[in-house]
Parts: sequence; structure tokens; C-alpha cells
Amino acid sequence: MNTVIKHVEKHRALILGTMDHIWKHPETGYKEWNTHKYLADIFRNLGYTLTEAGNIPGFITEVDTGRPGPTVGVFGEMDGLVIPGHPECDPQTGAVHACGHCAQVAALVGIAAALKEPGALDGLCGKIRLIAVPAEELIEIEYRQALRKQGIIRFFGGKQEFIYRGLLDGVDLSFMVHTSPIGKHTARCIPGSNGFLSKTVTFEGVAAHAGGNPHLGVNALYAANAALSMINNLRETFQDEDHIRVHPIITGGGDAVNTIPDKVTMESFIRGANVQAIANANRKVNRALAASAAGMGANVRITDLPGHLPRIHKQDFIDVFSQAAKGVGIHFEDGAGSWSAACSDMGDVSNLMPGLHPSIGGTAGTEHAVDFVIDHPETACVDSAKMQVAAIRLLLQEDAARARAIVDAYEPTFPNKEAYLAFWDSADMDKYAVQYQDGKIILDFEK
Repeated sequence: MNTVIKHVEKHRALILGTMDHIWKHPETGYKEWNTHKYLADIFRNLGYTLTEAGNIPGFITEVDTGRPGPTVGVFGEMDGLVIPGHPECDPQTGAVHACGHCAQVAALVGIAAALKEPGALDGLCGKIRLIAVPAEELIEIEYRQALRKQGIIRFFGGKQEFIYRGLLDGVDLSFMVHTSPIGKHTARCIPGSNGFLSKTVTFEGVAAHAGGNPHLGVNALYAANAALSMINNLRETFQDEDHIRVHPIITGGGDAVNTIPDKVTMESFIRGANVQAIANANRKVNRALAASAAGMGANVRITDLPGHLPRIHKQDFIDVFSQAAKGVGIHFEDGAGSWSAACSDMGDVSNLMPGLHPSIGGTAGTEHAVDFVIDHPETACVDSAKMQVAAIRLLLQEDAARARAIVDAYEPTFPNKEAYLAFWDSADMDKYAVQYQDGKIILDFEK
């Protein structure tokens, strides 16, 4: 472990410089081209050959120990958020790394540099795939829908897209470390977190003069308001252990105050701790949307889109990170019994292979908010790189005994990538949920 520490600390200036540069040049998902180039140049200067994603940002590269064994994937996320009120956001785009992803990719650079040091691979077997991935934050849905319609992407999440493109083929287990406001020189890992389904909704009514003849109109905004109220009334039907979260917003509510709104748009996530709970909650929400539209004599177009799957963390993998953290002088907190309602496309990865998403400190303020800062880069970046390199050593030393045991004990949700892709295909839905036929109203809100 002393060697691991020395290998990482040798590149402290490169690591912290990377974080500082990317913090000052934030980009959102599937737009991270400057970040991509900046990181790719660093990796190539370190001697790596890259496989680039192509028409989206991101790349992979591998370190081969020269001895057969499993492949460990290590992620660094490149994207930021849009928070125009943040004091350090990009003044043109409102983008800012209030998620801490700039620290992730800085740590990834540190890992890449450390693995090039003499003796870094001694005693290891297998491969390490380093992955700079775009678009973890599922935002700017309209933009991503446009990319999807153009055939540029299949999935809104970068890791999902990398799965689809085959960039994770051959990886046996993987991890990534996220920043969190848990203090200096501290890391932790909880058992898992929610997944979600993404939803866009369009209520369609009939426009009319709001003063002169409102009786001739069908108010799409009132239909949307009724749906919001009905969704709120559903909350007591959700089971506590399912950690259901439904949080719709109205993104378009009418164009002119003197016109009955004939089109109102909404977005929402349906979050939950398991796939069945998400599906059940989504059905209830769709029923509320359809019934509210029908109650006003309107219609509603419901578009359900792939979100992220729940994250699955296994204790044997957590134990590796606990040992790695302690080995390099980082306090590791036991997160057993905790659960996060937040979501990440790392959940999709963890349903295909053993995956882990530990947290490390070094930030202050509220995540995804105007007061978020990286107040201790040493923890967020340098400690993170040390812990991850140490974990790689623990996984791949001694004929990769720890990695092999974790892979052998894991029971994936999906037997292969094809089954995973088929699942998300089955979740896609785009339809009008109300039919008016011969004086009857038919609600049709399921695929």
C-alpha cells in the first residue's frame, strides 16, 4: 500500500490540475467534447491507446498485466449539471460540476498515471479497463430525445449507451467512486439505491378565447393540474420499503393569458428500489394522467423512456473497498442499513455484473445545488485515486482471487447484454392514453 500511495502522490499536480481545469470548463451530457479532448490528450501523453466512443464523447483504454485473469472496469463521469444560480457556473450555459464529476475524472487520470509507474502491475493478473463516460446526469431530456431520433444515441445515460455500443463487453466487474459531503479523508458505501423510469407527458385540449368563449375550449392546463393532484393523492399507496419517489414538473403551461391552453407538457421520474415497484407506481401514475385528461375531455400523450436501474452493492465487494481505504489511510464508514433514493446509470452496470459505487468526501454544501463546492480536493481526487488503485491491487493480486470470488458469487439480473437491452425495449412506450369512441371513453395507458 505504501507503493500505491507513492505512485499516486507522484502525480498530485496532474490530478489536481485536471480537476481544476474541468471544474472551470463544465459541460453537460453528450456535449462534453472539450472535456473529452482534454482527458484524451492526457491519456495519450501517458502512453495509452484509446478506443473512442465515436459520435458521442467518451473513451476506454486497457491496462494489461500480461497475465490471464478477469477485467476490472473503472469509471470516471465527465458531465456536469445546469444550475444557473451557482456562483461558478458557466455564464453562457449555466453548467457547473455541482455533482463532483470533475473530481471523478481527475482521480481516473491519477489511476491511469499510477498504473504506468514501474512495478505498479507486479503480482497482478487480468486487465484494468479505464472508462471516461459521458451523460450520467439525466437532464436536458428534449436534447437527448433529439439525439435519439437522429439515431446518434439509443440511451439517455452514458453507461447504458456504452453497454449498448459494446464498450463494456468483456468487463467482469466494475466500480466508480463519487464525491459526497461526508468529510475529509473519509469514504463509505451503502447497500444500494433507487432506479427510475423517465416520463414525458403532453396534455392536448382545444384552444379558445379565455374571456369571450372559454366554453368552446378544453383546458389542457386544468387537466394537468388535476393529474398533479391525483398523483399526490396516490402517495399513501406507495410502500415505504419500495422508496417510491414521483416528482413531476410542468415544462410548458400555455402561451397566452387570454387563450385557453390547448397544450401543456410535463416531465417526471418514477423512482423506486426495485424494478417491480417502479412498474407498479408507473402504472398508477399513467392511470392518473389518463383519467385526468378524460375528466376534462382532453387527451394525453404519455412517453415512457428508459431511466436507470436500481444499484446493487454486494458486501464482498464493499469489503474490498473498506480494506483498500484503510490501507491508504482513509476512514471507511459502514453504510449498512442506509438506502439512497438518488439514481445513477451505474445501477444498470450493477445489474449485469458486480458493480460498486462508493462515496468519498471532499465536498461541502448541497449536492446539485448552488452552494456545492469541492472544499478538499486532496480527499475528492488524490485520496480517491489511492483508494481505487489499492482496490485494483486487492482484486487482482494472488491470481485475482478476490475478483474471481466476487464474480462467481454474483447472480446478475440479466444473463447477458441482449436480455438487458430487451428489458429496456419493453419499457419504451409512446401513445395517446384516451380514446373517444361512440360516446364512450376508453383509457388505454399501458403498453
